[in-house]
Amino acid sequence: MTTAPARSTPPATPVPALYRVEGAAVAGAAVVLLVLTGFAWWWLFALFLVFDLSMLGYAVDHRVGAIAYNLGHTYVAPFVLLAGYGLALALDSTRWSLLALVAACWFFHIGVDRALGFGPRPLH
Repeated sequence: MTTAPARSTPPATPVPALYRVEGAAVAGAAVVLLVLTGFAWWWLFALFLVFDLSMLGYAVDHRVGAIAYNLGHTYVAPFVLLAGYGLALALDSTRWSLLALVAACWFFHIGVDRALGFGPRPLH
């Protein structure tokens, strides 16, 4: 009878203090964005864990999990949503405000993660 190999835990990547401060600033700016676009503050907490669904990649293996997590925890995607919202406003359309809501909540999530010391995952 053979036993399954023990799964090792993924290595942690320390987040420098400057990135922690940056994360806190981004989270604060996301709160301001959310309020300025007219949404209630509780949306930040209602959607907070949605962005951690990217960790489901760890069910496959560490490399897939790290890639999925890193893609879900980069500022690029919420910035693209926010740029789309800005473009929609320039075109005088208010029905795109959901983009601002998701972008603000996403920025908040990433910012809080970084402020707490959770950074990008190594791919090994």
